[in-house]
Amino acid sequence: MASSPPPRPHLLARSRASRLADRAIDAIWRNGLHPRPALEPEALWAIGASGCDAADEHSGRRAEDVADFRLRLEHLCRSLRDEARLNALGHTMAYGQITAAIRMRHRLGALWRNNAAIAQTDIAPPIIVVGQMRAGTTRMHRLLAADPAHAGTPFYCGMNPLREQPELRPVKTRIGIALARQINPWIDVQHPFGATMVDEELPWLSYALSPAALEAQYRIPSFVAFSEARDPAPIYREFARVLRSDARQMGNAARPRVLKCPQYAEDLPALLAQFPKARVVVTRRCDEQVLASTMSVVAGQMAYQSDRVDLDGVEAEWRRKLALRKARMEAALAQFQGPVAEVEFDALGADWEREIARVYDALGLPLSEPAMAAMRAEQGRARTSPHHGHRAVYQPAPASA
Repeated sequence: MASSPPPRPHLLARSRASRLADRAIDAIWRNGLHPRPALEPEALWAIGASGCDAADEHSGRRAEDVADFRLRLEHLCRSLRDEARLNALGHTMAYGQITAAIRMRHRLGALWRNNAAIAQTDIAPPIIVVGQMRAGTTRMHRLLAADPAHAGTPFYCGMNPLREQPELRPVKTRIGIALARQINPWIDVQHPFGATMVDEELPWLSYALSPAALEAQYRIPSFVAFSEARDPAPIYREFARVLRSDARQMGNAARPRVLKCPQYAEDLPALLAQFPKARVVVTRRCDEQVLASTMSVVAGQMAYQSDRVDLDGVEAEWRRKLALRKARMEAALAQFQGPVAEVEFDALGADWEREIARVYDALGLPLSEPAMAAMRAEQGRARTSPHHGHRAVYQPAPASA
């Protein structure tokens, strides 16, 4: 676990390391030591697909899924160029994210070309934790995944769903997290990380160019509007292939995978179409508290990517986004016939054991003593997390009378 960082002074605070990195990258470009990388689809594709078999863009995928990725890439690049107002560090991070997605696209295709059956692995129906970001989804997710009868996705598998020999993914992920903490020393306050900790499947969505992570980092309104109006089915077909492949590689296909990502609230019909026998846990929290906490996280991410972040604009956009996700989630739940449990953020904080028992009962799941013991251990770890300091950033304590 990371040590506690110094207090975060305001929503757009940036670390000294990030400011130095931004200036260094800009100087390298201005002095002609390296060209500024182009955020153009063809240029990014050439880098991301370098050394890969061109056929692996198609391996294991429908033609419409291949076309969807290409179209998303085109719209994303245009939005980043025309709207994001990126600084040098943000430009570099966007370049790295997109080329990594293209590379992972090909590496997954190679896996499915060499072992087509792995993407069709039979898996137990998952348990889907759905709700707004900052509404207790992570807490519920990690409690449910602690149950030995269930499985979760370790962060290193989320970052790289392709098993290695020797298995170096946890080591590589720890190095990546350490670098991220240098750039953003408050990252664990916003969301506690660990290479082997159970975490959301956000990277798998990002590798299919879902807006899930991108819109929380960059100002890209046209890409967000394009994505919101578009059927996300291709993203979730890719997601299902990755999940089934990961379950085979990790040897846990027979245990229900506990899935969690705030984007699921927006795309729930597409996710449930892939897993119609899933169980669903809905977390809820006061809308204004959700917005305040979301603003803290999103502004903190955007501050590294652009020197011109408009907090009023960020608030307006995320008020709209959270309302959209809520409306789409409620509409999807109204049509879903499977087991659903609902949990209030404050109730979970007040008595998590009572709430867990109620959730298991609603889902028709047995709650064993080993499960409770594992959850108590998880709660013990969570009590020392730097995340407990996050509320002080966006909701300062009232002045004493």
